[in-house]
Amino acid sequence: MTVGVMRVMLHLPESSSLKYKRQVVSGLLRKIRQELKVAAAEVGELDRWQLAELGITCVSGESRHADEMLAKALSFVERHADGAQVTDVRTELVRL
Repeated sequence: MTVGVMRVMLHLPESSSLKYKRQVVSGLLRKIRQELKVAAAEVGELDRWQLAELGITCVSGESRHADEMLAKALSFVERHADGAQVTDVRTELVRL
């Protein structure tokens, strides 16, 4: 079994409030969960208007499949981020 974990840092240059940021981030997380069937949450930078840290994870029987799912998730975030820019990505595959 392999657990794939990805941390994505987003910069939201158009955000002028936490309300706007949360609206963008919560919509993105809801869409990614529905579309890709992965676990996703905002895990850091909770009080900063223009930054968001997302955690995305999946579990698979094969490392290759977990890696592919994380790549799809990153691509999805980049396409649906509503003006937010991906500034940093870190991934890890944990084999159990």
